[in-house]
Amino acid sequence: MKIIAINGSPRKNWNTHILLEKCLEGARETGAETELIHLYDMNFKGCTSCFACQRKDVILDKCAMVDDLTPVLQKIRMCDALILGSPIYFSSITGEMQSCLERLLYPYCSYELKPSSFGKKIKTAFIYTMNVPLPALPFFGYHRLINHNKKQMKRTFGHSKSLIATSTYQFDDYSKYAITIFNGDKRLKRREHVFPKDCKRAFLLGQRLSTK
Repeated sequence: MKIIAINGSPRKNWNTHILLEKCLEGARETGAETELIHLYDMNFKGCTSCFACQRKDVILDKCAMVDDLTPVLQKIRMCDALILGSPIYFSSITGEMQSCLERLLYPYCSYELKPSSFGKKIKTAFIYTMNVPLPALPFFGYHRLINHNKKQMKRTFGHSKSLIATSTYQFDDYSKYAITIFNGDKRLKRREHVFPKDCKRAFLLGQRLSTK
């Protein structure tokens, strides 16, 4: 199997990136071929509403724009499983991940209530990392965001899973920053004792995604 992972975080070797790597590690354990792509290393835009993919006189099953994202979208066409990862910024996924989703999903959508034109079913997963604790997700409306993305992915690709890592360790040294609502020592302890469990969950998710 070929599995593509997309990192929608600007930070490398941190929470989202680490969980994606663990997920791919689990996939490789079952013999899958994997690739990790960092969106913030690329130069691309979101959907520009050119509507080329929705025209009646043109059969186009991909985004018509040509930039750094174009070969990534083509790789997704050929993969057997897709993993997306993003931190939560201002109650949503990052701008780069949103732009990627616009370009990825819109060409396969139909205004005529037809099934997805992606052409096949693949397994997908979305990994989220965030500062807020798990009980606060409903208050901030995160469940709505996560469920919405899950429905969109399932509608397009036929399958979707979600993995949520909460109360993540944001700074390498909390004492350097003007932030009093989070306790750095408690976050560090959680990083040491809970985040490894998140990594294990990501590893197992990768194994499930790579099993037909």
